[in-house]
Amino acid sequence: MYVGRFLVIGSETGAYRVSSRSFPNRKIIERDDRLTVVPTDAADETDNPYVSYNCVRPVDDRVVVGNGSHTDPIAEKLALGYPARDALALSLLALDFEKDDYDTPRIAGIVGPESFIGTVRRDGLVVEEVTEPTLVATYEKDSPESTEIAIESAAGAARAVYDADFEHAVCAAGVARTGDGFETAIENGD
Repeated sequence: MYVGRFLVIGSETGAYRVSSRSFPNRKIIERDDRLTVVPTDAADETDNPYVSYNCVRPVDDRVVVGNGSHTDPIAEKLALGYPARDALALSLLALDFEKDDYDTPRIAGIVGPESFIGTVRRDGLVVEEVTEPTLVATYEKDSPESTEIAIESAAGAARAVYDADFEHAVCAAGVARTGDGFETAIENGD
């Protein structure tokens, strides 16, 4: 099954996977304090604004995981002191679904003292608090649902979503809370 880009958010860990039929030549890199999806050297030039973006951004005792440019405003609202649920809901609502040929939903989550997952689609906005691993994807599974995908460490989370039984895996990232912040991991399928 092709579900497109998806993320899994739990109470202490999170993960994000790029799955793509149209733009498979991408990888995740570490840049400053964030993880960013970028084209590989083999990628064709494109002016598509949805191909490169920050997918993981830590903010104090929280980390934002998302499938597009909305990751940054969520993080910025958290830095300004917004509650996690509000930062997620306001940013998803403001940026809305992607204005591409598929009306691709935007998906995001926050791992922290309270963890949340959300999506904005053509037909609505959903933001839920999570206490167990919860998945949301851009296609087919575009409402949050419990998942059996194990995300117990940053590296384990990245590997688990990369290996998940969905088509067209490109790259993945994992995050996990630690005693003094977060650890991250990247799986580029190398």
